[in-house]
Order: sequence, then structure tokens, then C-alpha cells
Amino acid sequence: MKNLKFRIKLFAIIFVSVLLFGTVGFSILENIPLIESFYFTIITISTVGYGDIHPVTNGGRLLAIFVIILGVGAFLGAIANSLEMMLNIREKKQRNEKINMIIGIFFDEIGTELISYFSKFDPNIDKIRKQLAVNKNYSDQGFALIKKRLKNYSYNIAIDKSILISLRNFLMKKRGFLLQLLENPNILEHESFSELLMAVFHLEKELELRKRTNQLPEEDLDHLNKDIERVYVLLINQWLDYMRHLKKEYPYLFSLAIRINPFDSDASPIVHKY
Repeated sequence: MKNLKFRIKLFAIIFVSVLLFGTVGFSILENIPLIESFYFTIITISTVGYGDIHPVTNGGRLLAIFVIILGVGAFLGAIANSLEMMLNIREKKQRNEKINMIIGIFFDEIGTELISYFSKFDPNIDKIRKQLAVNKNYSDQGFALIKKRLKNYSYNIAIDKSILISLRNFLMKKRGFLLQLLENPNILEHESFSELLMAVFHLEKELELRKRTNQLPEEDLDHLNKDIERVYVLLINQWLDYMRHLKKEYPYLFSLAIRINPFDSDASPIVHKY
């Protein structure tokens, strides 16, 4: 994309330079007013060539050749690269839509439940619960402000040994689903979601290798809690990005998402009259 923008700027600079040079040059060489010179330069570059004005001097003819070669090339180059950029933007938007659909499926199948699960063992959750109670009045600025505040939030998950068994069983049950997500090539283009998936896979593997989680030493339990905290942090940030996307693009999906908000203790999919 950066190379395309550079090429478009380069062709545009060449085009404008040729346009100015041709306008001034034809005016001097052909001894015609600037407006007629500008008109002739335009119809020469655009290859229209009405025939009502044409160079009568050798210098004017040489300048016309120069304008045709550089001007037409720059004009067509700018048009071609602009079209390519538009197609790339459209293709990128379609890829992003597909990725957001996958992210939505991820939260439906595993993400939302993991957030609910981990938040129960977050001793500081009440400090941010109100901020994460996303509603229909949230704006892009509101979402950005929440993410900024979360950077200073102290994540401190402390899951008991006995609870790790149910977490391990849950993640192992979802392993096939997670593997299917990784098979999608579009995932690699979404850095934050890819990082989240890898963190979840790592946690699942760590738990799978521990057959007796209720007999783990404190040092190992601390290690696992750090892995859980990593997933928790990435989950919350990805969830906020996804909620912002839903509010902007799919209001009806956003309506359901805020009714089942994992941070809202009173959340319910049932619609009530307010």
C-alpha cells in the first residue's frame, strides 16, 4: 500500500510538472495566451486532440512530443495505480470483514466464556467493571478511552489449583475449534487476534501436560497464573475492539452483545422494557 501511494504521488508530481511546463512552454514558443496554451496541453495529454490548436514551430512540436510521452505516461500511471489502490482497499475491507466474523465466532464459542471465567478470579475487577459495561451510547472515543485506562490496570489473576481441572477440560474440549480457526489464512493478517490465539493454545498445552493440577507447587501455579493473565489481557482488549466493530457495522449484533456482556453481573439476553 505504501509503494502504491508513493507511485501515485510520483506520477501526480510528474503530471503537474508536465502540465505547468507545457502551458508555459507552448505560450512562449507558439506565442499564444496562457489559457490557450493550457487548453492545448490538456487535450494533448488526454490524447483528445480536437485539431483546433496545433504547434506551428519546431520548438512547439518538440515540446508536444515531450508532453505526450511524459504527460500521457504520468496520467495513465496515476489512473492505473489509483484503481489498483481502490481495489486493494476494497479487498482489504472484505478480508477484515471475514476476520471479524471469525473473531465473532471465537467469542461465541470460547472467548466470552473465558472472560467470564477469568474475571471471577480478578480481585480488582470491580474497579473496571463499570467501564466495561459497554452500552449503545459508547463512541469510538469512549472505546479508545477505556483501552487507554486499561493500560494502567493491574491484572492479577489468582486461580485455585482445583479450578484448573475444569479450565483444562474446557480448553481441551475446544482445541479442535481453535485449530480450525488457525487454518484460516486471513488470521495471520490480524496481529492482535493471532497473538490471542497463540496465548490460548499455549495455556491449553500447559494445562494438558499437567495431569494432577491439585498437586502443583506454588511456583508452578504462579507460572500458570501468568499464562492466564496473558490470555485475560489479550481477551479484554480484543473484546473491546470487536464490540466497537459491532456497534459501527452491525447494531443488531451489538444489541445482543451488550445484553450478554461478560462484565455485567446482571446481563441477560432477555429484552426488558425500560
